[in-house]
Amino acid sequence: MSTWIKRLAVAAVTAVPAGAAGYLGLVTGAVSLDLGIGRRSRPLGPQQVDIAAPREVVFDVIAQPYLGRATRALAEKVRVLDRGADLVLAAHRTPIRGRLVTTTVETVTFDRPDRVGFRLVRGPVPHVTEEFLLDEHDGRTRLSYRGEMAADLWRLGQWWARVVGDRWEATVAGSLDAIKAEAERRARTSKPSR
Repeated sequence: MSTWIKRLAVAAVTAVPAGAAGYLGLVTGAVSLDLGIGRRSRPLGPQQVDIAAPREVVFDVIAQPYLGRATRALAEKVRVLDRGADLVLAAHRTPIRGRLVTTTVETVTFDRPDRVGFRLVRGPVPHVTEEFLLDEHDGRTRLSYRGEMAADLWRLGQWWARVVGDRWEATVAGSLDAIKAEAERRARTSKPSR
């Protein structure tokens, strides 16, 4: 066998596992690719949900896994790595397919009672900023979500941000539904019975 065929075989044998490992690292957030070249961004949201609960209750539901004691279900998804007065560093675990789980690390800031902000530190894309905005009218709260995601490498990054962003926004929609359900449950149980 000639030398170039051997080299080609060795390159193929090492490239496939390395490519698969790189892809898994990127998808799960274990490897963060931040080249800073050819960066393309896309909006996240907007998404809105109206909640039959006061703004303070909704804010408390959002902040609880970060500033208080998380429920067992939330403790499996959110782990606070460091905590300050109005800022936490938290790891978020999100199932993506089968047993694959993406772990993102984000800073979370709290501006009581109307805003919770998120900034990505490590994840499958190099840049994400998000915010939950709370606006109260007549005892009801409108919870609005918006943000921005960006990835590098021009069209490839644009495609990757679309793939990741679609899953990201679906996860946020599920979180909004869970926040709504828990805030409305708390609002109902805190009302005095007549």
